[in-house]
Amino acid sequence: MSRVYAWIQRHPKLIDSIPALILLLIGVAALFASNTPGVLRKSLAAPLIVAAIVPLVFRRRWPRGTFAVAAVAGFLSFFSLAPAFNAADMAYLIYLYTVAAYCQRRWSIPAMGLTYVGALIQFGLLHLYDDPSESCGQISEPARQTRCYQGDVALATGHFNWVTFTFCAIFIAGLVGLAWVAGDSMRYRRAYYVRLEDRAQRLERERDAQAQIAAAAERARIARELHDVVAHNVSVMVVQADGATYALDQDPEAARKALLAISQTGRTALTEMRRMLGVLRSADDAGTYAPQPGIEQLGDLLEQVRSTGLPVSLKVEGVPREMPTGLALAVYRIVQESLTNTRKHGGSQVRASVALIYTDDCLVLRIVDNGRGAEAPGDGMGHGLVGMRERVSVFGGTLVTGPHVSGGYAVEAILPFPGPESADRSMAQAESQES
Repeated sequence: MSRVYAWIQRHPKLIDSIPALILLLIGVAALFASNTPGVLRKSLAAPLIVAAIVPLVFRRRWPRGTFAVAAVAGFLSFFSLAPAFNAADMAYLIYLYTVAAYCQRRWSIPAMGLTYVGALIQFGLLHLYDDPSESCGQISEPARQTRCYQGDVALATGHFNWVTFTFCAIFIAGLVGLAWVAGDSMRYRRAYYVRLEDRAQRLERERDAQAQIAAAAERARIARELHDVVAHNVSVMVVQADGATYALDQDPEAARKALLAISQTGRTALTEMRRMLGVLRSADDAGTYAPQPGIEQLGDLLEQVRSTGLPVSLKVEGVPREMPTGLALAVYRIVQESLTNTRKHGGSQVRASVALIYTDDCLVLRIVDNGRGAEAPGDGMGHGLVGMRERVSVFGGTLVTGPHVSGGYAVEAILPFPGPESADRSMAQAESQES
């Protein structure tokens, strides 16, 4: 059925030509079979029938134009006195349906009124005069030809049959109203389907836009995580490798420990990269990865940093409190990135300290070193500071970086503790960025 419906939609003129041909044959045959006097009168009425019915073929493309042509032909047919023209009345209902289906109501309602008035004239004024005292057999031949061409009906003076006219008016109103309601319902349904299609297309565009935004956020997250993981672990491996190179001849045991540290750091980096890049896999290929690091893992991070030759201390003030996983992850990454920058740019004798200060409404995270600070050369595109700012902004905090008053460089992040509602929202945002 879908193929048949598609074929019908592709050939509307061919489909409309079928009722047009049927009505045309019926109308012309009824005209020449009627009692209309004179061949000339029939010859004049025949083109009007053609003009009223043939435009049905083009009704979908020009609904108002075809209705206007048919209306003019119907008006002229009143003067032809052609009773067989009744066969074209079905065409007028089709025209009215088409106007109501394809045009606004400001066009279809006047068309309905015009159709109704024309039908009343056709069926009422031309057919409902009845003079029972006078029949066609009782008048002269010229009068019979001019007044009795329809049989027993007289169109001259006579009594107007109001009962029949009222019944006819109600019946015609029902037919015309039914054609208009059917067409108007079709127009409304077609407009409804168009709105649904527009809405579906708009939702598809919004979905594509959201997918692009999500993809961009995912690329930014992956870039930030790659920087955090790779920069930290690779810097540890470089420091260990340099130490192993210097100690290879003088202290083979120290060189062996440095190489073991490089191997362990490399494995850790690979594990974290597998966990991070696992989001790029499909759900069926996703593996089981280690949980996200947090404040509890800061001790392991500091031990790893100390093994590279960077002395670092940890100080905790206030009463530690449980915090969302996303916030704990942000603390871990900020400390990791800050110490990585210290190791890269602080110099050979640099020392660092990490302070966690718990207050009633926020956590103050302060990382300070005594290295070269702002005089240190840049590290490329500066993804580390950008990543830290993004993490802090997720939780509505502030980040201050710059030279310390006593020398060196300082990073201070103020992370507010989220409330019950904002905690869930912040955790969702952080976890969506992380994995």
